[in-house]
Amino acid sequence: MGKVTVLDHPLIQHKLSLIRDEKTSSKEFRNLVEEVAMLMAYEVTRDFPLKEVEVKTPIAVAKTKRIAGRKVALVPILRAGLGMVDGMLRLIPAAKVGHIGLYRDHETLKPVEYYCKMPADVHERDIILIDPMLATGGSAVAAITFMKERGVKSIKLMCLIAAPEGIAAVQQAHDDVDIFVAAVDDCLNEKAYIVPGLGDAGDRLFGTK
Repeated sequence: MGKVTVLDHPLIQHKLSLIRDEKTSSKEFRNLVEEVAMLMAYEVTRDFPLKEVEVKTPIAVAKTKRIAGRKVALVPILRAGLGMVDGMLRLIPAAKVGHIGLYRDHETLKPVEYYCKMPADVHERDIILIDPMLATGGSAVAAITFMKERGVKSIKLMCLIAAPEGIAAVQQAHDDVDIFVAAVDDCLNEKAYIVPGLGDAGDRLFGTK
């Protein structure tokens, strides 16, 4: 079973509190989401393997460590996932970025795919799938399924906030995927919004209704 890791670092929790606040403007919201994504990336990449290299400092030769040729792709689920990409690229600038567009049909609550563009070598890369909200889990499950159909073997899911229902759905469908979140909230309401959540992440990021 994939692990669920709640990133409880004080800076992440402080910024998440500001993100939740309905008085936070779109500009502040965007900046905070980017900052939290960068902080979360630090933990999501903790298991990257290292290799020893020699580096000549101004004083002497030092035996140091560098990441051992890890090929990474960041795949935001459009549109809200876009708000987390730049923060992650600050820490992983060599990562390639794919995009997958899924929206939730408000009648059936099922995900519908409308766009997909991936690096040509996506099957050779470790994928970090990004979406601020893990609500029903439908979009995440569909996106992971699509990645696996492309031959991807290593997938991590990174979200700001998750509902227990969404975590359960991902674990049931894809028990090999580790999930990283900043908070696990109480439940979903009748409209499948996370409670207490933060509202619609896409609308708050881009100032739409």
